[in-house]
Amino acid sequence: MADGLKTVQTQQAAAWRRHDRRWRDNRYAYAVVSRRSRGISVGINLNPDKACSFRCIYCQVNRRDKPVIRKVDLQVLAADLDRVLEAERDGSLYAEPPFDLLPPGERGVRDIAFSGDGEPTAFRHFEEAVRIAASARQRFGLEQTRIVLITNAAHLRKPSVKSALRLLDENNGEIWAKLDAGTEQYFRLVNHPKISLAAVFDNIVDAASLRPVVIQSLWFRLHGELPPDNEFGAYCNRLNALLAAGGRIKKVQLYTIARDPAESCATPLSNEEVDSLAEFLRGQVPVTVEAFYGSADRIAGS
Repeated sequence: MADGLKTVQTQQAAAWRRHDRRWRDNRYAYAVVSRRSRGISVGINLNPDKACSFRCIYCQVNRRDKPVIRKVDLQVLAADLDRVLEAERDGSLYAEPPFDLLPPGERGVRDIAFSGDGEPTAFRHFEEAVRIAASARQRFGLEQTRIVLITNAAHLRKPSVKSALRLLDENNGEIWAKLDAGTEQYFRLVNHPKISLAAVFDNIVDAASLRPVVIQSLWFRLHGELPPDNEFGAYCNRLNALLAAGGRIKKVQLYTIARDPAESCATPLSNEEVDSLAEFLRGQVPVTVEAFYGSADRIAGS
């Protein structure tokens, strides 16, 4: 029995390690097995040109190879999204790997996520893209399915983005905002941003004052060294300051590297190290914390 469970866990871990952003002949919409969504996540890539305002050293996007597609055609995007959702609805999606590894109880579209090869909110027609996702969600009867924005929070206060966020709110939307540091120095070391940590923090506060947000934080070893204790403490202080400023945090997703990063100097934490950070965070900040691991030995959130 134990060996059987171990095999299933290894298969599931292999499934969520595959996050190819191309599915069949689609250009912009794809499906993945997501450990954080715990099932099928249908991704929308608004940055096939691989443009991003951050250059995180743990990023899995291969920017060494030139992009094949550089522009987004919204009509093609809508058709791509329909194809993925139709394949999930008629079951043909589960006839191909890695989706065939999912047991029946874990099938179904958990979310439609704006997550691709760059920052989704940097796309100038972001609101129109959200409208396309909302329309597809309604037409396919996906009442329980969320529309998720996975963002580095660099553009959340732009008027056009704020308008798109209101549309997101009307369609079971959720913002997953990145926060990987507590100090400006570590922020610049890890994320290589074009914006200050203070500006990112203010953007998250602005968004979180209107609806609860999910904070997504990735921690790892850098050149073999754990994150400095004072850095993680400063990160906890940032979260407390966010709450004190009137921001609402639905939960914190604390995770580590699970796929090959851009820089080899970035390596995953052990399961025990992730647990240690999660336990410290729970003791410092009154928030729900979900821990996700890099090892196949443990399934996300267990």
